[in-house]
Amino acid sequence: MEENLLKTIWKRRSMIWVFAVNDLKLRYKNSILGFLWSFLEPLLLLGVMYIVFTTLFHNAIENYPVYLLLGIIIWNTFSRGTNMATNSLLGRAGLIQKMYFRREILVISSVLTSFIMMAFEFGAFAVFMIIFGVTPTVLVVLLPLVLVMLFTLTLGVSFFLSSLNVYYRDVQYIWTVVVQVGFFITPVFYKLDVFPSSIKSFLHLNPMVGVMEISRALVIHTQMPGLHTILATLAISGIVFICGYAIFRKLNYRLVEEL
Repeated sequence: MEENLLKTIWKRRSMIWVFAVNDLKLRYKNSILGFLWSFLEPLLLLGVMYIVFTTLFHNAIENYPVYLLLGIIIWNTFSRGTNMATNSLLGRAGLIQKMYFRREILVISSVLTSFIMMAFEFGAFAVFMIIFGVTPTVLVVLLPLVLVMLFTLTLGVSFFLSSLNVYYRDVQYIWTVVVQVGFFITPVFYKLDVFPSSIKSFLHLNPMVGVMEISRALVIHTQMPGLHTILATLAISGIVFICGYAIFRKLNYRLVEEL
């Protein structure tokens, strides 16, 4: 009988870390700026979006540059993690065919790579907070708990996509489009207040909305987020993870044949 996922992660943590770091090195291979792109990528997007939404459109959001950058970092982590993980099994098909190991390791390491990059991006975010005079309170220590929810959500989606992509190669292209649409229906650069209550309730079914709101409440608005938002985000993220992993396990038995 196979060991459970948590035991696998703990026992194979060194292997997961090696894969994650290797993915990170490959991402910036032959790049002149290398790891600096982890800082520059969100900052360049911030610059473009800040100009658009402060010059072309009226924007009254307080501390908007910091608000926007935090949203970009969180969304990029989810987007990048799921996109990398979607191709994690196909990308290492040769390794999977040559030796047996828990396939979950490849998916987890891809998501972990995205979170390592997020750590670099938060370095740039801290500088921005200092520049714009935004001082977090003690509530910021709760941010890692939100990131655990984000990791759980990203991993659940990644398990589902990576296994399905082995059987149907169109999945990776479809997901790219879904992520682009998701960027606009998630409050990365706006507040949900611009929508009527009926639409806001529908958008809250997207767990990334809750992750955004909780993160900004703790870091920027220095207030405890609503209990309803926390519980709803936690519940949806947990359901997504359980369903995603269950599908991964179900499709895993024919994985080598399909590769």
